[in-house]
Amino acid sequence: MKPAAFRYHAPKTVDEAVALLAELAGEDGRVLAGGQSLVPTMAFRLARPAHLIDINGVAALDRLAVADGKLCIGACVRHAAFHQPVCDGPLGILLSDVVRHIAHFPIRNRGTFCGSLAHADPSSEWCLVLVALDGEVLAKSARGERVIAARDFFKGIMTTALQEDELLVEARLPLLAADTRCGFNEFNRRAGDFALAAALGCYRVERGLIVEPRLAVGGAEVNPRRIAEAERALLGAVPGDGSFRAAAVAATAAIDAMEDITTSAEFRRDLVLAVTRRALERAAA
Repeated sequence: MKPAAFRYHAPKTVDEAVALLAELAGEDGRVLAGGQSLVPTMAFRLARPAHLIDINGVAALDRLAVADGKLCIGACVRHAAFHQPVCDGPLGILLSDVVRHIAHFPIRNRGTFCGSLAHADPSSEWCLVLVALDGEVLAKSARGERVIAARDFFKGIMTTALQEDELLVEARLPLLAADTRCGFNEFNRRAGDFALAAALGCYRVERGLIVEPRLAVGGAEVNPRRIAEAERALLGAVPGDGSFRAAAVAATAAIDAMEDITTSAEFRRDLVLAVTRRALERAAA
């Protein structure tokens, strides 16, 4: 099939893009960046936007820079930008580890970090990263700007706190301390498929004990989130098999697992048990 008819708009500045959204959002205007989610749904006519606002010509949205202790990722930065570390320290290494799990190479060359956040698929690796690290996004509209914390951004399956006339201008991730240990693991049935469960663990070690633990799970619930019960199991513990298994058990007990025609809630809980432990083991390694 082919997309239904639409009008194409190509702004050159953020202000132009925001002005177009203010005018056209109520007429089912959509933003086009990477297009790896929107274009296929249009091809099958599951989405029929009347207007496409293509932001690829907005040079300011290609920004990828460190400022004020945060990595700032503009709305047009591709997944492929993270194939090599984009910043010093553990954060750069973590992002280059996570990106290789995202779909396939051609999709990573076109899809965008912020587009993944705006799409808010429960299986999205970048959504999990944003939540695990307590990142934030900058949204802009004709009414002004606002910063939305990761914990407030995701509102359900493919639903966010963005208003229809707001453009997600950039995402911001805090830089991690040099001694932070990070690990990521996900399970999918085939390489490149959507993850049925994923986990990201980060912590530091002081005097042989875990401090500042972060443990987030994605793919298993309607939104990724940090699991406080698992973090409590890690805090003050000796890093190793015992504490990692305890955290995995706590995470498994805490989640409200999704269920669909191919994957039972019980299976997803079993996956959370496995990916959580493996993510923490990779952090230790």
